[in-house]
Amino acid sequence: MVTYIYWALVIGVAIAVFVVGMKTDKVKLAAIGSIVIFAVGWAAYYFHFQQIFVKKWGGVMSISVPDGQFHIGATWKDEHLWVENYDPQTNTCHFTEYSKGNLLQGRVTIKNCNPLK
Repeated sequence: MVTYIYWALVIGVAIAVFVVGMKTDKVKLAAIGSIVIFAVGWAAYYFHFQQIFVKKWGGVMSISVPDGQFHIGATWKDEHLWVENYDPQTNTCHFTEYSKGNLLQGRVTIKNCNPLK
């Protein structure tokens, strides 16, 4: 829910800047301001707020299990989500970190892991 409120606020501010610019006959400046506001809002969400919203305030986030793997579990470490998947073809378990903005993703591979037995 908080994710939707955030985006409504960002888009609302961008539209408000554009409308004010149109009323003052500064359309070009208003368009640039609206684009900058939206870009900063997107970057702030992607690189900072997304996982905070999901973990602390019930936000929305989607990740996918790679083809051919089975999902085992997920846990939070600070503000980072760690997901464990099992690959039956290689008999390995993969812990993958989803960090803010996917900049510092960690990966741990456990060989000869067969949690399905």
